[in-house]
Amino acid sequence: MEKQFLIDEFKLGESWRIFKIIGEFVEGVEALNEIGPAVSIFGSARTSSDDPIYKTAEKIAAMFVKNKFAVITGGGGGIMEAANKGAAEAGGKSIGLNIVLPREQIPNPYSNIKVEFNYFFIRKVMFIKYATAYIIMPGGLGTLDEFFEAATLIQTQRIKPLPIILVGSDYWSGLIDWLKNQLLKTLKISPDDMDIFQVMDSPEEIIKTVKRFVII
Repeated sequence: MEKQFLIDEFKLGESWRIFKIIGEFVEGVEALNEIGPAVSIFGSARTSSDDPIYKTAEKIAAMFVKNKFAVITGGGGGIMEAANKGAAEAGGKSIGLNIVLPREQIPNPYSNIKVEFNYFFIRKVMFIKYATAYIIMPGGLGTLDEFFEAATLIQTQRIKPLPIILVGSDYWSGLIDWLKNQLLKTLKISPDDMDIFQVMDSPEEIIKTVKRFVII
């Protein structure tokens, strides 16, 4: 395996690495440029297949495919596997953007379009560039990273607004309360910033919300 700390290895005299970065961008764009409307689905890689959240992710992905959306995930296990499985078994485009990591990230077998990345930032560009919505299932630090990055890009008007949906009110209620009681109350964010995302439980409501936003 190549050195893990890729950013640290980017030193003076290693400008050749820029070509590898460009190559990853080109590969991603060529693989995804014709997929049509798509949703990016995020969630924990540690979710087991017998967890109700896994089944929910599978159902949501299948419903998106039946409504003419492709499904993009990080290509690994857990929620990513569930979403790729749901999309593939529904006969749709099931896209896995895998990242090379020292642990956890083993590609799942359900993505029928696969792209592998060494650099997180390139992979994250692909998630946002080709998504018409972000569906955030229960997850850990990586999931939170994707959520807050998309919210920040919308807040700062670096990308057009798109639906960001947090799935599971029980799971996300503590975070929402913290945002309101700490960030909003102390004026670290504005009231409008809380409208950037929504919390939902119903797969049907999620699909309906995204379809209202996107014309297929």
